[in-house]
Amino acid sequence: MRAALFITCLGDTLFPEVGVATVRILERLGVEVDFPLEQTCCGQMHFSSGYGRDLLPLVRRFAAAFTDAPAIVTPSGSCAAMVVAHYPRLARRFGDERLAAEVEAIAARVYELSQFLTDALGVEDVGAHFPHRVTYHASCHATRMIHVGGAPLRLLRAVRGIEVVELPDAATCCGFGGTFSVNNAAMSSAMLTDKISHILATQSEVVTAPDRSCLMHIDGGLRRLNAGVRVMHLAEILAADGDAP
Repeated sequence: MRAALFITCLGDTLFPEVGVATVRILERLGVEVDFPLEQTCCGQMHFSSGYGRDLLPLVRRFAAAFTDAPAIVTPSGSCAAMVVAHYPRLARRFGDERLAAEVEAIAARVYELSQFLTDALGVEDVGAHFPHRVTYHASCHATRMIHVGGAPLRLLRAVRGIEVVELPDAATCCGFGGTFSVNNAAMSSAMLTDKISHILATQSEVVTAPDRSCLMHIDGGLRRLNAGVRVMHLAEILAADGDAP
């Protein structure tokens, strides 16, 4: 099977280890991974800041980069949601029906990583070994917009040696929300405080999620407290071979 990796701008510029882990998992499972060099940002920042029309060139670029891909895999629930939920509506909003139809067809082949593993490949045990206590934060976009459901947790529970601890209010937003955390800093900080308290209550070594953007926000809160809890993207755990976090 072939799949194209949509790395996302956050992953490419700040957290390349997530992309490396994603490729390692896919290749371990026999997937031939392509990487379209023309890809760039999904435009979520433009969209959430009200610059929908300025986002259209990015939509067209995405369509051109991935039009021939049989499947498109991204280690980001929020970027997958941007493509699947917003691209067609955005194109129609600004009167480009041809682009809307094109991205609608492409969106049907877009998968967040855990969805691709469980739904497209039919796999839950990816051969990982991670003997640590882990809790899982269900990121908002992955949960509410593309409905990953229990796929990430099923994958985690199949990891050898892992202890998965339920996170209280796991599906409650961490407070990041892209530009929300900038425009509503006080509320964002309050939401993060609640999330951190729930993470600490689990006494976990690691907190994971399908979105590195959420984990970036959570990591800031944990570091300010010197909490000693590490954040790891879901892909990093699924790619692990037993090394310490």
